[in-house]
Amino acid sequence: MMHQSLQGATFHVEHILPKSRGGKSVLGNLALACPSCNLHKSDRIEACDPKTSSVVPVFHPRDQCWADHFEVDGQTIVGKSAIGRATTELLRFNQERRLEVRRAEALFGLFPP
Repeated sequence: MMHQSLQGATFHVEHILPKSRGGKSVLGNLALACPSCNLHKSDRIEACDPKTSSVVPVFHPRDQCWADHFEVDGQTIVGKSAIGRATTELLRFNQERRLEVRRAEALFGLFPP
């Protein structure tokens, strides 16, 4: 979750269900993603919850509510559910560079969104 204007790169149009897994290039299966998130997700549709070691689905931005699975604590994104924790780890939401970008976004009133 980063604002494109401070990202330094154009966001990717990501297939929520990857094409390699049968996903179609239709509006309901597409979402904007920062390049890092899109590349870390790759063709994955599941990830491991670091708390329970269970394999769970990756967060689906069209079918699931962000606030049910994540919350913001300062500049850190915290997974509230197994899906949130697994997605946070898989997409590396809290890498130091991303925290720095969020701090800059906060100065411009862009974070939290």
